[in-house]
Amino acid sequence: MIKCIIIDKMHTDMVPGLQELGYHVDYRPDVTREELLLVIGEYQGLIVRSKTIIDQAFLEHSKQLQFVARAGAGLDNLDEIALKQRGIAVVNAPEGNRDSLAEHALGMLLCLLHQLPWAHQSVRSGAWQRETFRGTELGGKTIGLIGYGHMGQAFAKRLHSFNCRIEVYDKYLKGFGTDKVIESRLSNLFDSCDVISLHVPLTEETRGFYNYSFFQSFKKPLILVNTARGEILPLEDLRRLLDEGKVLQVALDVLEHEPISQLYDSQKDTFNYLVNSSRVLMSPHVAGWSLESYQRINSILIKKIAALQASGTID
Repeated sequence: MIKCIIIDKMHTDMVPGLQELGYHVDYRPDVTREELLLVIGEYQGLIVRSKTIIDQAFLEHSKQLQFVARAGAGLDNLDEIALKQRGIAVVNAPEGNRDSLAEHALGMLLCLLHQLPWAHQSVRSGAWQRETFRGTELGGKTIGLIGYGHMGQAFAKRLHSFNCRIEVYDKYLKGFGTDKVIESRLSNLFDSCDVISLHVPLTEETRGFYNYSFFQSFKKPLILVNTARGEILPLEDLRRLLDEGKVLQVALDVLEHEPISQLYDSQKDTFNYLVNSSRVLMSPHVAGWSLESYQRINSILIKKIAALQASGTID
């Protein structure tokens, strides 16, 4: 019988779903990395969210491992090259949280344009400042999406009804343009965009890539949305861009280091500046974290693991 260990909290559907496939499942969301290294050699399957990095050092202890399932979209905590070299299959579930992330990104963007969080705070304080909180409409804006995978496509779908121009650049995807989505060069985004939303994975290529120099290439002052990964956008660079007016407003669901307690001392001052700015809207990495996506991710992973089994990848 194939043994599988789950090391992060999962929806209650996960364990019975794997058991229906014939697996012995150990649910250990409180296990530490040190404890895990002592027992991982017994298992053929691993279900992980973000508890630990699955790297070469981890794999040295994982002699029987046949598959790793990542409960989410990003694979940045998995050493994909090392896993491939060992013939270990990898599955994830970007389809599971794309709708939640798209709605969250749209909500954050609308909150910025219409200043809703700050208007709410003002009313709570007893003020009634209508002119101060006059909003700006999304309609008529040019929205640039960088990255057009599951998340970018889901966000674009939500934007269709707002009568805005949607331009998309994806370095690795071509031929996706439609009557509603314009496939663009990056230089076109530099020329035309009012809003930029980032939808790229964290890789060595993207780490720190969307920095001060990158945003200097845009002709217009921007509204910026990042629901992807914090490490792609250095906070100190973002502060400079806000100070200089290159970025007008920003919505952040992610930080360079998470949670807040993990920020370096050198980053804490910048974080305090951002979190206290009336031009910055933050949420705690919950864009894809809906009640529905929690269950949907598990269902997708179970189906993909069953497909691995049916193909003979798992024996």
